[in-house]
Amino acid sequence: MSNFFTTEISNPENEFDHLRFITVKSKALKRRADISVYVPSKATVDFTFDVVILLHGVYGSHWAWAMNGGVHKTADRLIQQGRLKPMVLVMPSDGLHGDGSGYLKHSQEDYEKWIVEDVITVVKEQIAGVNKKSNFFITGLSMGGYGALRLGAKYPEIFRSFSGLSSITEFSQLKIFLENGEFEKLSGLVSNQENVLECLLGNKERLPEFYFDCGTDDLLIEFNRKLHQRLVENNINHTYVENPGAHQWIYWQTHIEESLLFFDRIASKG
Repeated sequence: MSNFFTTEISNPENEFDHLRFITVKSKALKRRADISVYVPSKATVDFTFDVVILLHGVYGSHWAWAMNGGVHKTADRLIQQGRLKPMVLVMPSDGLHGDGSGYLKHSQEDYEKWIVEDVITVVKEQIAGVNKKSNFFITGLSMGGYGALRLGAKYPEIFRSFSGLSSITEFSQLKIFLENGEFEKLSGLVSNQENVLECLLGNKERLPEFYFDCGTDDLLIEFNRKLHQRLVENNINHTYVENPGAHQWIYWQTHIEESLLFFDRIASKG
């Protein structure tokens, strides 16, 4: 029996590039929401997939990582090369509040619970090979990096590891990207204006290995450098990498590969 009142999933006969699509009535959001899913071709009855949840940035939706970032093609190439174990990529919308929900709990809707509960539950229900034995990982770009780093730190019992690309590191940085007046509205709705560092420090003793990177020409580079330095000062084990590039899709399309391979190495440790 499903945990949701309604769930609709695309017909595999009409799939392209191993992508399928789910619309589910979310308990956390109290409305329908969408998820894109990449399912590798290597699937057998008894095969268990690991899962990577990819969070998009402001303005985007569930299709962004696939249709702008081509992440499913990157994963497929790495799998065909034998460099990556077959894994499912799950790409949910953030809930589509304003220019971006921040993946935070709001006064009426819980965009955090949508990701850590509803998305995981519906994927287990609908995608063969995703089950209680699957390792779950989470990553994202910009606002999605903010979500992934926070949620990965807060829920180590759910996520085996996490990463962020070009990440917003503090709630206040969302103002850089939002339309005039939207940041003030968002500030009044969220239950807690969380910062990445406080989430990491709050779970310091339980943190898994994690990774984040940023482009040297990115408008968020100094914030990421500051986060890295504070983590060093607090003896929190992590990997931080800087690459040439700016806050744009060519950077994320190129460097999501490092996160996928990082997760694969974590999973291989058993």
